[in-house]
Amino acid sequence: MKRISTLFVLATLAFSANAAQPAKEQPALTGCAAKRQAIVEQIEQAKAHNNSNQQAGLEKALSEVDANCTDAGLRKEREQKVLEARHEVNQRTKDLDKAMKKGDPERINKRKDKLAEAKKELQEAVEDLER
Repeated sequence: MKRISTLFVLATLAFSANAAQPAKEQPALTGCAAKRQAIVEQIEQAKAHNNSNQQAGLEKALSEVDANCTDAGLRKEREQKVLEARHEVNQRTKDLDKAMKKGDPERINKRKDKLAEAKKELQEAVEDLER
């Protein structure tokens, strides 16, 4: 009897340990597949909130992605956004330098805020490029 209970306990522990392991994660979607999945999730949200106008717009966007999206084209688009964001950061940095030379504290603060915003947009563009 003791042998059967030991076997039962060992089998239960083995099963529990196997069940406790996380399921293998699927690799993250990238490119058009990720874009498509994001739209599908937004459609589900719109359905859940009975927002038919938003749902219709998202379904149109989904059909556009299905019809026109290519990974190469999407990458090129995202690379262009990164270049534009870098240009914006450079321009905002020059604007801040000019304001600092003039010494106007109000103008300096405005330029710092605009530069911070441009840097944030650049970071977002770089993150999009990596997806």
